[in-house]
Amino acid sequence: MQKVLIVTGGSRGIGAALSRLGAEAGYAICVNYRRGREAAEALVTEINARGGHAIAVAADVAVEADVMRLFARVDEDLGSVTALVNNAGILEKHARVEDMDAARLGRVLAANVTGSFLCAREAIRRMSTRHGGQGGAIVNVSSRAARLGSPGEYVDYAASKAAVDTLTIGLSREVAAEGIRVNAVSPGIIYTDIHASGGEPGRVDRLKDAVPMKRGGQPEEVAHAILWLLSGEASYVTGANLDVSGGR
Repeated sequence: MQKVLIVTGGSRGIGAALSRLGAEAGYAICVNYRRGREAAEALVTEINARGGHAIAVAADVAVEADVMRLFARVDEDLGSVTALVNNAGILEKHARVEDMDAARLGRVLAANVTGSFLCAREAIRRMSTRHGGQGGAIVNVSSRAARLGSPGEYVDYAASKAAVDTLTIGLSREVAAEGIRVNAVSPGIIYTDIHASGGEPGRVDRLKDAVPMKRGGQPEEVAHAILWLLSGEASYVTGANLDVSGGR
């Protein structure tokens, strides 16, 4: 059976690193993106030039119709999904809770929580033995922020990732007998451009000395952890949340 991996938010950072590594491991890759068309298409070209098989699909995971279209496109072009990584996520500018409005909260929760639920739903409908599927694996990209809270920066983002942690636990138990494993990774401070979205591109360098390993992480280090959780080497692992945070 063809191994098919959907990486949401796959055009940059951790998602791009995972797409490359997944292709090397033999997965056909769907690089999902919302805005980064050029980056996604360049990544697909790179993967295919190296002998892999990848497609780029635009979809906003917070929009139900987009998610359904994303999975239908994968069904048609790659085959039924066997692995899903809910990597797409957003944060907004550093702010205290007292300065956050409902519109901001709605955007963050829609992308980070609703998107993960919708993509997991569509994957389960295809993977679950209850629906005639052959099983599969889901990895949700959470964050150490879920347990640290990100005070004075983005408590809303941290709360959204705490919801992803709960989704991981509940869903893993719900579908464990249906051939699907569900796990999470919780990155610490990683060198990606999400920090620029929060208004501080140099955030990793500012905080790295607080990490026991005294450095920020690289996207590939998180991607390797995700790929292990997707693999048969983690065949008896479900409901787990793996910190990839340098000890912080």
